[in-house]
Amino acid sequence: MHDCFPSLTKVEARSLFQDWIGKQFGIKAASKSGDKWVYLLAPTPELWTVVLRHRTQILYLADISLICLHLELRPGCIVLESGTGSGSLTTSLARAVGPKGKVYTFEFHSQRATLAREDFERNGLSSIITVEQRNVEEDGFPADLDGIADAVFLDLPEPWKAVPWAAKSLRPDGVLCGFSPCAEQVQETCKALNDGGFWDFHTYEILLREFEVTCQDRSIIDRSGLEEMLVQQGQFHGEMKDDTRKRRHDESSMTESKTVDTEHLRKVVARPVAQGRGHTGYLTFARKVVDSSPAF
Repeated sequence: MHDCFPSLTKVEARSLFQDWIGKQFGIKAASKSGDKWVYLLAPTPELWTVVLRHRTQILYLADISLICLHLELRPGCIVLESGTGSGSLTTSLARAVGPKGKVYTFEFHSQRATLAREDFERNGLSSIITVEQRNVEEDGFPADLDGIADAVFLDLPEPWKAVPWAAKSLRPDGVLCGFSPCAEQVQETCKALNDGGFWDFHTYEILLREFEVTCQDRSIIDRSGLEEMLVQQGQFHGEMKDDTRKRRHDESSMTESKTVDTEHLRKVVARPVAQGRGHTGYLTFARKVVDSSPAF
């Protein structure tokens, strides 16, 4: 929050934030000088994903939403996660299964596990999230979790090693999701899932593209003017047509006495954001078979 008011010292910022305590979420809060302001928003997993400290690469909202949907999470579910990382997904899992569900998350790196546990305690999620330092690829999930999980999420270098352990922990008809940045990892994981009694495989890749929408006064412009605007904004990287270059040359040769009438309108302009937060990877979902034996 101090980044919103860089001119303030930490002591001044702390004093300002104290004045905001107890105010209603959603209001517009200003600094004492009145030249800066922010909206006071209720804490959510989405906001936490934006501001958390990155101890690892994290999953963002597009992937998180698909994961929660296809894992069929609802209040009261039990979900296992490995690894915890920075806790971006873990927080959303907790909201999906809370208040009576449980998230058991495992991280092989001891310091990351400790820091994640501290984050969840500060965010009031300790009653839903249990953090443990554990190498699931080698040691699997704890035996006391066998057969009780409704869903399992794997974000590991070699997730196929953890598939047999996930199969033991899942209830019949439970769903597993594995996140991998490489297609070769997906192939190995699918082989392990097929051998481990899973079915209904689906793999997705989500490519997020955000747009910036503004309302501003702009001239009605032709194709050449549009290309010029995009070049100035760094959004156009192609080559202009010869007739466009000629038209520009002709326009530059016009005498200063010649005037051009231009109509101005209030326009809504949408353009893709040049850089967006996202992490390209593959999400593979599979369901544990209830019973593969014949009915009779």
